[in-house]
Amino acid sequence: MSAFEFSVLDVFAEPYAAAPQLTARLRIAEGTGRRIHAIALRCQVRIEPQHRRYDEGEQRDLRGLFGERARWAETLKPFLWMQCNTTVQGFAGHTETDLALPCTYDLDVIGAQYLHALDAGDVPLTLLFSGTVFTRGSTGFGVEQIPWDCEARHDMPVDVWRQMMAMYFPNTGWLRLDAEVLARLAGYRARHGMTSWEETVGKLLGGAPS
Repeated sequence: MSAFEFSVLDVFAEPYAAAPQLTARLRIAEGTGRRIHAIALRCQVRIEPQHRRYDEGEQRDLRGLFGERARWAETLKPFLWMQCNTTVQGFAGHTETDLALPCTYDLDVIGAQYLHALDAGDVPLTLLFSGTVFTRGSTGFGVEQIPWDCEARHDMPVDVWRQMMAMYFPNTGWLRLDAEVLARLAGYRARHGMTSWEETVGKLLGGAPS
């Protein structure tokens, strides 16, 4: 049985992807000296919000996710951010590989809501690994599973996520609306002769408190 150790060397904004993407640079070490032919790697990326502090503004913006600050001892729990996978080429001893982390700016998604509410600091991540390992030895090929306890932790700077979103949505974001609400909004815009959605939403907000 192979013995694996995973670590995250870096997480950075991927500038040339077709859609918003972070890339995690992984180091994978195999401790028995066996030759690894390939790995079909799967990963669950979880955010652990209980492992950082929040200023007053962040606490206010996170009420929709975790409730009032007095309840956070019960509600501030780890949650799944994404699931992703990659194929690791053959190696012996250790190797480094990139894992694509596709992201969304849809504020209906809990991960995007959480990240959008943060002003600074780090995002505590835990990457849980699984998948199939293909080994190669003198007697042929073998197949085994990555042990269930293989994981790695990484504190990703909030600025990395903001940098990525600025690449793909410069000075903008987007909201998904129910079709009926969108039709009403479009009707309001047409009746008042407005030329942009920003003007329309700004007019509706009026003097509403921020």
